Amino acid sequence: MVTVVANDAVLGATVDGLDLAQPLPDAAIETILTALASHGVLRFPNQDLSPAQQKAFACRFGSLEVNVANRNATGEHPEIMILSNMVDAAGKPLGLADAGQDWHTDMSYSATIALANVLFAIKVPHDDHGQPLGDTRFADMIAAYEALPTALKQRLDGVTITHDFNLFWERMRARPGSNRQPLTPEQRAEKPPVSHPAVMVHPVSGAKVLYANPGYAACIDGWEKADSDAVLAFLFRHQLQDAFLYDHHWTEGDLMMWDNIATLHYAVADYGAHQHRMMQRCQVMADQVFAHPRFR
Repeated sequence: MVTVVANDAVLGATVDGLDLAQPLPDAAIETILTALASHGVLRFPNQDLSPAQQKAFACRFGSLEVNVANRNATGEHPEIMILSNMVDAAGKPLGLADAGQDWHTDMSYSATIALANVLFAIKVPHDDHGQPLGDTRFADMIAAYEALPTALKQRLDGVTITHDFNLFWERMRARPGSNRQPLTPEQRAEKPPVSHPAVMVHPVSGAKVLYANPGYAACIDGWEKADSDAVLAFLFRHQLQDAFLYDHHWTEGDLMMWDNIATLHYAVADYGAHQHRMMQRCQVMADQVFAHPRFR
């Protein structure tokens, strides 16, 4: 029996009773999608997933992205990206070590946006007292929109924002110790800046969402730069109020699935090189939820 138990927080629920390594019936997929739209962040504990099994689960919700940088993907399954601070015997990184270490929404820089991130914890870093490190923090963009001043809601109605992949990439490259290389011209051409509505209607819940994030949102289209910069700065402060935030403390075997339309997230880098982290990630695009007759 599948159970969905909400967290005592603005976001999040735990889903029990499912082995995600096994094919799921359509009813279970519907339950998960509805829970995702209701709670924003879902935890599936005690999972044991190969890359192929994780991919098979994730693709039930939409097509899967192959990351434009793509140097940390698994060879057989390019849709599965490895996030890790571990290295092999020759010192070669086993994955992308600094993924997501600032507030952002995955794939807002893509013409087709993402529905969900599906992240599986293989190794979780711990401190000397056995407490987990490397939390993922989330922010609720439905609650953030609802709390905006009425006048600003009216100003943002019908407005679009330019999102740029290179903005976040270069911010990560500038950090000490980064091994990221500049995006090639081919990669930049594959993911050029794109525009999306500042206020989006969620395709499942129908709720209005503040779709702007500090990682990729570059400017409000058609506005003077000073006005655009000032309003974006206000939005970025507003959406990170404590009332909108939820922290997830990882356990090995957790599969986390979060709504990339209705949340922001931030990977907390509070662990050292000797405190090993290993995650398998895939991104579910929103093509299916926007195209399916249920959501029209």
